[in-house]
Amino acid sequence: MAERLLPTPSHTVGPFYGHALPFPDGGRMAPQGHPDAISLHGYVFDGAGTPIPDALLDFWQAAPDGSLTGAPGSMRRDPSTGGFLGRNGVDFTGYGRVPTDADGHYALHTLRPGNAGLPYISVCVFARGLTHHLFTRAYLADGPDPLLDSLPAERRATLVATEGANGSNRTYRFDIRLQGEGETVFLEFQ
Repeated sequence: MAERLLPTPSHTVGPFYGHALPFPDGGRMAPQGHPDAISLHGYVFDGAGTPIPDALLDFWQAAPDGSLTGAPGSMRRDPSTGGFLGRNGVDFTGYGRVPTDADGHYALHTLRPGNAGLPYISVCVFARGLTHHLFTRAYLADGPDPLLDSLPAERRATLVATEGANGSNRTYRFDIRLQGEGETVFLEFQ
């Protein structure tokens, strides 16, 4: 009889990652109380338009100065268990990890990205029913951009976050639809 290998999380339908991967303050990329902090929030929906209560989102972005180095060593660990205690609360890291809540909602507190061109935040989606994670971008503005310009208008709109009430440029809503009507554009990396 051949040896049977156990499936890894990327080969099984999860949500196993919700138990071990989130860490305290994972959605707080900006230091607490930073005057230039912005919020990106929204919902993750399945193909039927139902919010997904157990998705996990990873976020990466450039710092306000355009650098991509983050803040190595800014994650605090419990000296006795080695587990994560959360961020040090002072440094901008450029990385965040946020689970959706029971209503399928997520919230990220960060600083405006300083990348060349339009400001955007890269997003990686892990959710039940996905055997592989999905990549997309949340643009904080609309305008000339090689990726956005290559898409039809209705598909382009799925990558542009909506400014908050009264045109606030401090709060943005970015919903992610995994399939169906209004499906978010997902990127393939080779």
